[in-house]
Amino acid sequence: GVSSRSGRSLFVGPCRPAFADKKTLPAEMISRNNFSVWNILKKCIGMELSKIAMPVVFNEPLSFLQRISEYMEHTHLIHRACSLSDSIDRMQVVAAFAVSAVASQWERTGKPFNPLLGETYELTREDEGYRLISEQVSHHPPISAFHAQSLKQEFEFHGSIYPKLKFWGKSVEAEPKGTMTLELLKHKEAYTWTNPLCCVHNIILGKLWIEQYGTVEIMNHSTGEKCVLTFKPCGMFGKELHKVEGYIQDKSKKKRRVIYGKWTECMYSVDPKVYDSYKKSEKKSSGDAKKLRQEHSADGEDADEMPEVQETVTVIPGSALLWRITPRPAHSAQMYNFTSFALTLNELEPGMERLLAPTDCRLRPDIRAMENGDIDSASTEKERLEEKQRAARRERSKDEEEWSTRWFQLGTNPHTGAEDWLYTGGYFDRNYSDCPNIY
Repeated sequence: GVSSRSGRSLFVGPCRPAFADKKTLPAEMISRNNFSVWNILKKCIGMELSKIAMPVVFNEPLSFLQRISEYMEHTHLIHRACSLSDSIDRMQVVAAFAVSAVASQWERTGKPFNPLLGETYELTREDEGYRLISEQVSHHPPISAFHAQSLKQEFEFHGSIYPKLKFWGKSVEAEPKGTMTLELLKHKEAYTWTNPLCCVHNIILGKLWIEQYGTVEIMNHSTGEKCVLTFKPCGMFGKELHKVEGYIQDKSKKKRRVIYGKWTECMYSVDPKVYDSYKKSEKKSSGDAKKLRQEHSADGEDADEMPEVQETVTVIPGSALLWRITPRPAHSAQMYNFTSFALTLNELEPGMERLLAPTDCRLRPDIRAMENGDIDSASTEKERLEEKQRAARRERSKDEEEWSTRWFQLGTNPHTGAEDWLYTGGYFDRNYSDCPNIY
């Protein structure tokens, strides 16, 4: 579930629905076996994918705005960071939160629906002590802005994401451009970072699999402390698959903690000296084993084989566990590989409709049809909504009107000095009279 403590997923919003223990979707995942991705993608090698309409069968029944709200699955880590008195200890937990925020992408090979311009998503979780609002603030380029706030004024977590997708022949690479900002209000601290690159392999042939790679730098703007995390590419023998390693340094650049683990499993922290001596002894013993290993050649025509994940994380003696992933529901594979948290995100309980903005993703007919297993309706509705959006854009350009966002505006992130979409407030006053009619 969402909270590692209670093991239950619960939406407790303006009205309290009964799906607290929702374990399943209305219909199982639609088979993709009869569709050739290659026919669609061969025209797009090296291109930006945001302008290419993909058949709905490659989607999962969630909007990208709902997918972003999955960053909040491990909110208990933010609460833990708020409760700690030492800034290095807080940074460790913030680093674990940054890793946990991408953990739900493991094996999620369906593409979320592109949000329509002006689409919103609200998630209120009283059991977890926060509420979140997100809005699609731009269509080309696609930009999604979100803002989560603690119900007890303990933290704010916000950002905007402009996912750049590129197709490379066998794989699709997604670069989630945009900065995450976490403010721990009691400690008067602000942390910023950007998420790693994500790559989906074997788009054409073979079993789809996902890796994340790149360097994530988390900056504490109040203390000058920094955490540098490396999400490792899988490497020749797959030994590095899913691995994350890094360190925390203080403002005089002294290494204070080493952090290691896998973004699909767990993260640990250990003293740098202990880590170094462990690595030295490990290197010596692996040098002997290396001589026995055979080389493995990769033929360009084959699928990129997903490496077998032999061992899980080897725990160095003296390490502290920072975070462990919540197990997925047993039948997750038939449910688009959703986590327990993701299963609840599109739930629409009786009475909720009156309280939500009319632009909320839960009211989108194409996503709802797909969730119900009706692929033809989903496809028809998706085309209708996209055409409606194009028609609205033509009207605006005829009248030389600019689109105006409703809950966010472009401003400057006070911590990085960079351009950022900032929440202007007011969503939870529930006055939605001037929301656009997008569905």
